[in-house]
Amino acid sequence: MQLTASSSRIGWRERLQLAAQRVEGPAPERPSLSLLTREASYLVSPLTRRLRRAPRAEKARNPKIILMLPGFISTPVTLRYLAQNIERAGHKTKRWKLGFNTGPSPERIAFLEERLLEVREYYGVKPILLGWSLGGLFARELAKRQPDAVSKVITLGSPFSGDPRANNAWRLYQFVTGHAVDNPPVGRDIHVKPPVETVAFWSPRDGVIAPRSARGKPEERDREVSVRCTHMGYSYEHGAIEAVLQELQRD
Repeated sequence: MQLTASSSRIGWRERLQLAAQRVEGPAPERPSLSLLTREASYLVSPLTRRLRRAPRAEKARNPKIILMLPGFISTPVTLRYLAQNIERAGHKTKRWKLGFNTGPSPERIAFLEERLLEVREYYGVKPILLGWSLGGLFARELAKRQPDAVSKVITLGSPFSGDPRANNAWRLYQFVTGHAVDNPPVGRDIHVKPPVETVAFWSPRDGVIAPRSARGKPEERDREVSVRCTHMGYSYEHGAIEAVLQELQRD
């Protein structure tokens, strides 16, 4: 696991304390245990997707450049199947070049700003930022910092709205990152909409992120798109992939 420079200075005792932190007041709404257990289907997804037809991929009328940002404790490899189908439709996907997503830090955001500007300059067009889960929070932050370099933000099951503990991953997040989920080192105004078109994908079947957190309020995004997939399913379930491809066809 690749830790950031800032989080690597946090000791194991402090990490365990963060993971065991008590929540004051009413417990936030989180997906049920039954929904969470369905996330395990990801383990057999390489097999099951071979047994099904490929997702429908209409040829892009206006091909896009998409900078893809992976979710918490995942890498671009996790998004490879989604990226392959996006490219099959005629778009171009770009990786974030940071390996595992182990949480935000000033250094990571600064690197991604440079990466975004690099992609923008090389292709001569504003890329779309497509962020899954925590990657969507990175995307929203980048669009706030570099709005002139982003054409659109698409988040897939990203917890940008409401209580940051309205999910089944916040304790693991705090253990890995070494900071409280409601006190990140960057991007504390995650609910504020970026000054570019922002589309939030959410699912009632998400076993990790509460639907309300990923859907957001009207003032926190421009549009919301409901899909029926698990949280991990954003990366491989055909319904989610086809919905993303439809979104890319809008402009």
